Amino acid sequence: MAPLAGMLREHGFRVSGSDSGVYPPASTLLESLGISYFHTFDAAHLQPTPDLVVVGNIIARGNPELEDVLDRKIPYRSMPEMLEEVFLPGKHSIVVSGTHGKTTTTAMLAWIFHVAGKRPNFLVGGVAENFGKSYGLGGGEEFILEGDEYETAIWDRGPKFFHYHPDDLIVTSLEYDHADIYPDFEAYQLAFRRLVNLVPRRGRVVIWGDTEDSGPALRRAAEKAFCPLETYGLGAGNDWIASDLVVEGETMRFKAANRGKAFGEFALTATGRHNVLNAMAALIVAQGRGISAKEIAKALATFRSVKRRMDVKGEIGGVLVVDDFAHHPTAVKATIEAARGRWPGRRLWAILEPRSNSMRRKVFQDALPKALALGDRVVLGGVFRAQQLGDENRLDPESVAESVRALGKDARVFPSSEAIAEHLGTEAKLGDLLLIMSNGSFDGLCEKLLKKLGTVQQVPSKAKSR
Repeated sequence: MAPLAGMLREHGFRVSGSDSGVYPPASTLLESLGISYFHTFDAAHLQPTPDLVVVGNIIARGNPELEDVLDRKIPYRSMPEMLEEVFLPGKHSIVVSGTHGKTTTTAMLAWIFHVAGKRPNFLVGGVAENFGKSYGLGGGEEFILEGDEYETAIWDRGPKFFHYHPDDLIVTSLEYDHADIYPDFEAYQLAFRRLVNLVPRRGRVVIWGDTEDSGPALRRAAEKAFCPLETYGLGAGNDWIASDLVVEGETMRFKAANRGKAFGEFALTATGRHNVLNAMAALIVAQGRGISAKEIAKALATFRSVKRRMDVKGEIGGVLVVDDFAHHPTAVKATIEAARGRWPGRRLWAILEPRSNSMRRKVFQDALPKALALGDRVVLGGVFRAQQLGDENRLDPESVAESVRALGKDARVFPSSEAIAEHLGTEAKLGDLLLIMSNGSFDGLCEKLLKKLGTVQQVPSKAKSR
């Protein structure tokens, strides 16, 4: 919503808003643009009466501002409707969807198109570090969008991405998520099949085609596409294949080939197999829009990822603190593996806040321990807003920790970020990597850790990296 406010401001609208718990990067973006906002909801904020109210998808009946909008029949729209009506007409819509990797892939695409001089319009669900913000209105032919499968608004329970009318569609992966709105994996997959069905005959669908993990579900989702379908991956059965993956410090090198013909050699300043796959999806779409392999290579070599994706917060006393958005067992696994590749030899602490609407539920209670046990030590925080869920639905961090211990790794649960910072401040040793994973602020844990580490003398660790 904050990036949309910025886009509307740049488009010539006067914008203000209301929210609760506004924190960076949303707050800093709004302040930098001079957009005023209230920290509470009150009908008085709708005086004088605005021409239009944009209602976020977490707003429910009973919200005083929504009630006033309905009572007074003030025109209203959802965020996706605003994109659909104001920004997408006349543009070639490139939509990046999927359970994992869509934010990074969207940011990659935007940067590739920018480096190629295409003046892209884009909207990313995070701060694209190359641009220093989440959106851009470059005025070019393309609009590059992160396609979120979460519901649109209180009056529209369909996914946001149904409003984005993709001409080029990427589906990066397909695993069950958003258990609060999709009752099962079949319902989740159906949303993506319907999205594929919206791509015109002249368009293109690009999917991860490896048979492992979500590959079979992805192929089923795209099997009835009315347009050309391109697959990518590491396996020989794909149209586009990445090979010769090599980690060199903080750089990942790989080669890409299209149907047996070499396309180019690329370097990424982002490690991890998952980032190579993200880059493959992006380069396929870029190539299809006339961007050369040379221009793509130049962009990928200077791509700076997205804030809160392996974001180094600081190193104090030889202890490295890294923040990441991982909010699903598969993302946790990929993040830990990428951290191992980027910082080999360090003892890795996997520190997780069960915060996303799916992670707070028991749906991932069996899958989570195996992913977390890839770390050397595991720390779990309490379930975010635990009181909103009954015992029968809520994830039990103690059970997760017990399962991690059964896999041979030390795992502990703490009730607060202060308690975690206190524990790690005394237990972390010289050379350790503290990998913080949450799709929220984790109650300021990164900052609290850095402060605590600054007051504690670190000693060498005798633990060997696994």
